[in-house]
Amino acid sequence: MPFLAFVVWVAAMWLGFVAFPVVFALALAATVLAAAGIYFRQAGRVLLPDVTDGHSPIGLPGQGGDPAYRHYLVTQVWRDWWAITRGAYPKIVITAADAVRATTKALIGDARGVFLFPIWLAVCAGVILAALPLAALGLLITGVYALTVAAGMLAWLACVTVLRAVEQVFTLVRRILQACPYPGCYARITLPAYACPACGERHRALTPNLNGAVRHACRCGARLPTTILLGRHRLQAHCPECDRLLPARIGRVRVEPLPFVGGPDAGKTTFMALAVDALLGASGLRAEFVDQGDELTFHQLKRQLADGRMIKTGTQLPKAVMLDVTLPREGSRILYLFDPSGEHYTGASEVEAMSYLAHGEALLILVDPFALPAVQDSLVSGDRELLAANGLRPSREDPADTVHRVRNELAGRADGGRQRRIAVVVTKADLLRQTATGGGAQDDPAGWLAGMGMGNLTRALAASGAKVRYFLSGIPADAAEILDLLTWLIGLRPGAKQPAGETRPRRPWIPRSRPPERPPLSYTVARRLIFGVTVVLSLAAVVLLALAGWAWLR
Repeated sequence: MPFLAFVVWVAAMWLGFVAFPVVFALALAATVLAAAGIYFRQAGRVLLPDVTDGHSPIGLPGQGGDPAYRHYLVTQVWRDWWAITRGAYPKIVITAADAVRATTKALIGDARGVFLFPIWLAVCAGVILAALPLAALGLLITGVYALTVAAGMLAWLACVTVLRAVEQVFTLVRRILQACPYPGCYARITLPAYACPACGERHRALTPNLNGAVRHACRCGARLPTTILLGRHRLQAHCPECDRLLPARIGRVRVEPLPFVGGPDAGKTTFMALAVDALLGASGLRAEFVDQGDELTFHQLKRQLADGRMIKTGTQLPKAVMLDVTLPREGSRILYLFDPSGEHYTGASEVEAMSYLAHGEALLILVDPFALPAVQDSLVSGDRELLAANGLRPSREDPADTVHRVRNELAGRADGGRQRRIAVVVTKADLLRQTATGGGAQDDPAGWLAGMGMGNLTRALAASGAKVRYFLSGIPADAAEILDLLTWLIGLRPGAKQPAGETRPRRPWIPRSRPPERPPLSYTVARRLIFGVTVVLSLAAVVLLALAGWAWLR
């Protein structure tokens, strides 16, 4: 009997070790497939759900920078990878240990183990030695994951570069200028702060960057465009320095600051009222106020002008009167009309405070002819009676001194204060024409000014390189001539071949928002794309390696 048992044991050992390679291979393959299944199951749990509070939570953007999510490939993708690895590795180890324990209990937990030892050894060896191919497979899957992320990063960076370049070209071609119209600021703006239309949060870096190429996802879930061509101008813009509202379409349409330069009582406010009236009443040109307060002020000025009693401008620094002007087929401008008190031009420090002078390419110089010493000296008694009967108040400032201070201030600009277009307007022309001194002013304003002691100014303007026009303004005004002067001054004169720009009213941006429990759409798309690409490429790589190994063994 013992001999028979020994024979049976020898036969079992022989059969067991004969079957050892097959069992070992099957155990090895089963362990590798099970581990891969655990890994991809964990990856699916992390990457596939469309939630923020999952196996790899997505935190809300902090309070430090813009209230926008970082692009998925910047940080969250690596948090997801760590969540997958951290969740899959312990499960693989625990599953392998459980398999060894279960195999030990089933095969050698009792007397049968004497005969099933080779099978147990093959299974355990297959499970344990699977660590080597699993390490290689882990490196392979991690490499595929990193390769997928790298490809996505390259595509994203290319998109950011192209969008930035296109916007830069757009800005240069259209010569876009953005500036703040408010006193105490007057900042020249590179990029406004944009308010999210859903929650009102300010985005100060809404441009293709680490927060996204085409869209930024606000903390509230709203998706916002990153460039003007994608619709950023449809958001409400704020000055990044003082946080006050900026005009609609800013960044899409060039801001054209138009300073009214003249001493006290030179007629700046009167001419501004005439200019605005000419713009609003012109046929074939669309002009509208940006600020309702400016519209109310304009109607007050019209009433004062009709009554012949213009109220003197206050001494505080001016807020620009803003007009959105479009000349079909020629282009658009956001016009800033600055009408400061004449006292601001009576000293160098006062002129320096008007920093908006450094922004624009156009200048409107208003000359009170009755403030010129040569004109005052040449008035006859009849002229003086006429002026007194009309309640004329000549400017107390010599126009030459005013212009000299302004030109000195502009000379400190980077371009040396070289305006493209300058208009010199001789005001109170209705009275000037009735005087003996005003003879010839209508036909040749520049020559008349030179003859009245302004020769240095006319020669300096002629040598400045700017285009200069002279104009006489009185009441009643010729609206058509004023309109022609203004459109020339702001670069919208017909035939100027300016980029047409956007001529339609701006439609507010309506964001596509997602609830707080769901991440930005870009996160969901990127996660699922990475999951799919990683699975497909990993399986393809495993199959290719298996085929290569099979071919080598043969």
